Amino acid sequence: MKYELPQLSYSFDDLEPHIDGATMRIHYGKHHQTYVDKLNATIEGYTQFEGRNIDEILHDISSVPEKIKQQVVNFGGGHSNHSIFWTNLSPNGVGEPIGRSKKMIEETFKSFEEFQELFTKAASGFFGSGWTWLVFKDGELEIISRPNQDSPLLENLIPLLALDLWEHAYYLKYQNKRADYIEQWWKVINWEDVERRYNLAS
Repeated sequence: MKYELPQLSYSFDDLEPHIDGATMRIHYGKHHQTYVDKLNATIEGYTQFEGRNIDEILHDISSVPEKIKQQVVNFGGGHSNHSIFWTNLSPNGVGEPIGRSKKMIEETFKSFEEFQELFTKAASGFFGSGWTWLVFKDGELEIISRPNQDSPLLENLIPLLALDLWEHAYYLKYQNKRADYIEQWWKVINWEDVERRYNLAS
């Protein structure tokens, strides 16, 4: 079984004007596709990975042969992270959390506005390429940032919300203005997906 790009539930232009169609086409069709292709090439011949979800492999990274472990972290993480990122987005975002995840965010961070401020600060202050996440573990929520394509699954953390901070995610539209990209990203979050992930995790 070879890994494939996940199907999007919206078209490339549907996130306009917040995330432009040109960026989506390149980000999804070129960058994510490259991670998928390189992941498939990396694990070719390793029959122990046949039929296994990439998230399962990342969660059990210690079982990956040392010879290919870093490539699996890089390319598998790139595939997994982007797959979460796409489902976290929606042209019909409701603007704020819903359901049980909303209650947990408010309990953990005092309010959605406080959470938004802390998450934005973490993402804006992150140096270089990477991701900022809302993750769940042992009944608690946490905001973390990680470099490159390192997945929270490597640390036994369950990802709920992902923000891609690589320049390829925003540079065509926002150039060096990462803060503007982050501000607009809040307007297309699929909080129903965050709620679904939280319910599965808890």
